[in-house]
Amino acid sequence: MAEATCDIGLIGLAVMGQNLVLNMNDHGFKVCVFNRTTSKVDEFLADEAKGTQIEGAHSLEELCSKLKTPRRVMIMVKAGDVVDKTIESLLPYLEKGDIVIDGGNSLFTDSNRRTKELAEKGLHYIGTGVSGGEEGARFGPSIMPGGDPAAWPAVKPIFQAIAAKVEDGTPCCDWVGEGGAGHYVKMVHNGIEYGDMQLIGEAYQLLKDGLGLTADEFEAVFAEWNKGELDSYLIEISTTIFGKKDDDGQPIIDKILDTAGQKGTGKWTAIDALDNGMPVTLIGESVFARCLSALKDERVVASKVLHGPKQEKIPAEHKAEFIEEVRRALYCSKMVSYAQGYMLLRSAEKVQGWTLNMGGVALMWRGGCIIRSAFLGDIKKAFDKDEKLTNLLLDDFFSGALNKYQASWRKALIHAIELGVPTPAFSTALAFYDGYRTERLPANLLQAQRDFFGAHTYERLDKPRGEFFHTNWTGRGGRVSSTTYNA
Repeated sequence: MAEATCDIGLIGLAVMGQNLVLNMNDHGFKVCVFNRTTSKVDEFLADEAKGTQIEGAHSLEELCSKLKTPRRVMIMVKAGDVVDKTIESLLPYLEKGDIVIDGGNSLFTDSNRRTKELAEKGLHYIGTGVSGGEEGARFGPSIMPGGDPAAWPAVKPIFQAIAAKVEDGTPCCDWVGEGGAGHYVKMVHNGIEYGDMQLIGEAYQLLKDGLGLTADEFEAVFAEWNKGELDSYLIEISTTIFGKKDDDGQPIIDKILDTAGQKGTGKWTAIDALDNGMPVTLIGESVFARCLSALKDERVVASKVLHGPKQEKIPAEHKAEFIEEVRRALYCSKMVSYAQGYMLLRSAEKVQGWTLNMGGVALMWRGGCIIRSAFLGDIKKAFDKDEKLTNLLLDDFFSGALNKYQASWRKALIHAIELGVPTPAFSTALAFYDGYRTERLPANLLQAQRDFFGAHTYERLDKPRGEFFHTNWTGRGGRVSSTTYNA
């Protein structure tokens, strides 16, 4: 039997798995690795892991035999059934008190279930979001662990060592909450990521169609944006993308087909928002925008049949002004997107019975992850000031910026309409802002209509909340009313 000298085991040697292992090795932790295709283990040890103290295993039994107790086994495989099958295969080689860590993009309800199922067997489960892509995994990701709190002390030293650090050295990793809380926060992170990417794409198209900017000009504009309020990873990488040339010297961005893929986490966020009755409109529109982009062949046909406005470029003398309006629209819309994401986190606390550290979540997203930005420091400050803050838009920093920039935001959208440029995310962000700040919405008419055709009842302004009334609108209806369902 092999001597148990390894601090942690990792199953799944795809890009993220390999880089996390190398990161752990850099920080002095001894890792044992296993992959279902065992030749990958040998290749990894002979190549990327050459000269490290990383060990390999050709079976799950061998992997577990090399781990110190309590055993810590991290699974980095495709979400879904594969995770369950891997856990099932591991069980014969684990003992009470051992810890199973799922670092993939699992659905939070699966993590809720796995936490309970493994606890019944005397084992601890951690479901953790890991963000930052290939580079983040290698040099410092954002890590969002949840699951069984009893397992956290045994995993904390490793996770916080390998995580990204903010300016003062604080790791972008802390305990999120019980059950599927870690994977839920990662899901919302990915939803916000969808929103950020769509917003940047809309700013790009608006400037492209409105001003006819070249890739080199975009590189300069985005580089400038990244020095100010929009300072973020996605603006930074967009700057690099605009500057990248193909072998023939032409910008690569202009040669990429305009159909976007997705792996499902944005869709999960939108579905959960609908289930919880939360108006997370921007993430929903971002998912639908990707779906629309996939209809490339139909769009090519439609472009020859359906007409838009006669496109006239923005006059050259208004170029700087227009770029600034688009920048402000992007900044304001981004604020709305994050506010909506946090509304969903607040809702999940109530539905799931979790207590989430909202400022802590912002800190975890502050470095290492795809949505990292200077802006998240302002979110952290907002929750530090008021940990019970119901909506980010009510914080002085956010309300001040929105009040200051909203006129420019509106002008950018007017230009988009006049140019015929689709801006679903910009538009829904402004619609949400206007809806949220409106004291009286037209839902009174909607309630009257529901009561008219379905006797669904309504509440009255002149009566206490919770009292419901029904009107016999035609004189032919009865006095019986229907029950109501609230999402």
